[in-house]
Amino acid sequence: MRLLVARCQVDYAGRLTAHLPMATRLIMVKRDSSVSIHADDRAYKPLNWMSPPCTIEVREPEADEQAVADALDPRLTQVWEVTGKDGDTLQISIAEVLHDSEHDLGVDPGLQKDGVEAHLQQLLAENPETFGAGVELVRREYMTAIGPVDLLCRTADGHHIAVEVKRRGEIDGVEQLTRYLELMRRDPLLGDVQGVFAAQQIKPQARVLAADRGIVCVTVDYDALRGLDRAEERLF
Repeated sequence: MRLLVARCQVDYAGRLTAHLPMATRLIMVKRDSSVSIHADDRAYKPLNWMSPPCTIEVREPEADEQAVADALDPRLTQVWEVTGKDGDTLQISIAEVLHDSEHDLGVDPGLQKDGVEAHLQQLLAENPETFGAGVELVRREYMTAIGPVDLLCRTADGHHIAVEVKRRGEIDGVEQLTRYLELMRRDPLLGDVQGVFAAQQIKPQARVLAADRGIVCVTVDYDALRGLDRAEERLF
């Protein structure tokens, strides 16, 4: 992982355009080639980012770029052109580098689930019809290049479903599943994999993000899966 603290401005061009004026920010480049730009707030969420796979070209600033910068800030030292798989671009114009370091984090063992979450995954693996009639389990912990998807299932008509299981569904879980789906959909044997985000509780913000990413949210009744909630024993 490369960490760069620099005075920079950032311009994104793609489905929309966005501009971050000159300021001191953290630029993070991960081994998977993803690039994210952070401010000193907003918890984990970056100001802007480019998902993998992407290419990074570092070049000298062009004359017209430098002319604009001269009117606002010290001279630019370099320009990063980050290009995503769909052709969208992230241009990072750097005026001053305050810190630049690289760190090998090694292989991450992945998130260790708590007892309830691990048992929930097991119960859903035993009851894949929770995700629809005729759905069957292909395997648990289906490995991708960046970690394992909790469940890989298949519908009756042969379409694959990637399921991420959480006890409480939040935005980071949706982001995690999005990264898995980006990789899995490149595998011709899997095809256009559908994403399902399954949890006992799902926060409204996570539902909004999931809908935007085309991911289906499923709220799971843990007690019902364990056979403790018997409909025939209820008064109502």
